[in-house]
Amino acid sequence: MTAQHDPTLPDEEHAPLLCEGDRVQNHGAILDAYGSGEVDNAEEGGLASPDLKEPSTLKLIVIMGSIWVGVFLGALDATVIATLSAPISTSFHSFTLVSWLASSYLISNAALQPLSGRLTDIFGRRSGLIFSNVFFGAGNLICGLASSEAAMIFGRVIAGMGGGGLFAISTFVASDLIPLRQRGLWQGFGNVCYGLGAGLGGVFGGWINDRWGWRWAFLIQVPCVAVSGVLVAFTVNIPVKENNLSRIRRVDFLGAMTLVVSLTLLLLGLNSGGNIVPWTHPLVLTALPLSLVFLVAFIFVEDRVPEPIIPTRLLTRRAVWAPCVVNWLQTMAVFAVVFYIPIYFQIRGLSATQSGARMIPQALGAAIGSLGSGLIMRATGRYYYLNLVTQALFLAGFALIAITFDQDTPDAPPYIYILMVGIGYGGMLTITLLALISAEDHKHHSVITSASYAFRSTGSTLGIAIASGVFQNLLKSGLWKRFGDRENAGEIIGRVRDSIDEIRHLPPGWQKGVLEVYMASFKGVWWTMFGLAVLSALCSLLMKEHVLHNTLARD
Repeated sequence: MTAQHDPTLPDEEHAPLLCEGDRVQNHGAILDAYGSGEVDNAEEGGLASPDLKEPSTLKLIVIMGSIWVGVFLGALDATVIATLSAPISTSFHSFTLVSWLASSYLISNAALQPLSGRLTDIFGRRSGLIFSNVFFGAGNLICGLASSEAAMIFGRVIAGMGGGGLFAISTFVASDLIPLRQRGLWQGFGNVCYGLGAGLGGVFGGWINDRWGWRWAFLIQVPCVAVSGVLVAFTVNIPVKENNLSRIRRVDFLGAMTLVVSLTLLLLGLNSGGNIVPWTHPLVLTALPLSLVFLVAFIFVEDRVPEPIIPTRLLTRRAVWAPCVVNWLQTMAVFAVVFYIPIYFQIRGLSATQSGARMIPQALGAAIGSLGSGLIMRATGRYYYLNLVTQALFLAGFALIAITFDQDTPDAPPYIYILMVGIGYGGMLTITLLALISAEDHKHHSVITSASYAFRSTGSTLGIAIASGVFQNLLKSGLWKRFGDRENAGEIIGRVRDSIDEIRHLPPGWQKGVLEVYMASFKGVWWTMFGLAVLSALCSLLMKEHVLHNTLARD
């Protein structure tokens, strides 16, 4: 497929990617409403600050390595909770807690990640990283000591605020210090750290749970986070871009609030409807419409504030919205898999450790896809056809999971299918980030990167909410259809839905049928996520290539 020249688009969207003499034209007139409102003192498109020089490779390794310690821990925490969601829910006798364990973390991610760009422009990258480490450590401490569901969810919210900052600010620092043409490679290294954390998290969480209990999986992270905070305090020293505290009034706190309220109400409605209460219950009939109201309010706010979380006018440009939507859809699908495949394996009788080990290919594949894409883009300066390859792998992996995953699936094939999904997702993360930031001038990178993370955060939240709604509704209706006429059906079905351990203690004639209903419910989740993967692949066809410059001076 060959990109066609569109005379209505700026020339740089058709420029040869290897032509370093071409400058990216100024989009300042379009984006002043979304940027700092001031032109950087450095030459436009150049360094993030006039005092910031292009660092040596050794110094970059030290700086980025220190930051990636926090990224590794954040990724570890994400897959720890994925593997431990079933044991934690069983501990609190509420299997419906699964989606809240994940979504409470991701919703606070969605709130803080978009704000982190502007806040760290004002207060500095180092302060933002230290703040993020403190919140991340405090959240894990609360989770490890939690004595109730409410305390557990609160801890996940606090940890999510910290994790959101750790992920987003690492990208801002890379944008400040690394030329665009080289950034794909460095982003690949960062995603390798993320992939290692994500890959080890499931095994680590399962191993800790099987030996000392799930609480220690959170408590043991606290001293590690302290080390991360100390490292960034001594290594990260980037000049503050906007040394003016009065600009904090321009930060879009109202937009963040309306977005969080909308996501929370949506999650409440999807998780409750047909699961805890009927779809016609006042709780559902109130939560879902109010979610839409707050979403409209969010769009209204974003269209009027000077520095929005998601600049709505900017999203009218295909070069911006296409990568964001691809990121959004794929993240929905991936997070559903990350949280439900470990449960699928545990239902089949595997331990938490064994279930976590089954997710290593996804994390390994994400690292391979991200780093491999970075190397290819560094060598060629192109990403359009590379994107098509990663989308095809992602789509094929989901198709194979949806078709083959059942109660009797052999051990080996799932590793291959999950690896394919991981490679496709990892490649997409690097490709869409480079496609997005190469479309705009350097002074707007924090804003559009934050917008990308906002799409990713909302996608992860919505993916788990949709998967949970599909799974719980299919499970409930399937169990009642199959066993509703049996003695004590209500009590037994309730126990089975609240704790997977109850499957081992079912009355005669129940276990085989219950397992079949569980497998059918998982199948519904897999096919739903496959549909999202198809939409992602179609949207990716709309992405355009841009100039990938090879120095900061031509960034």
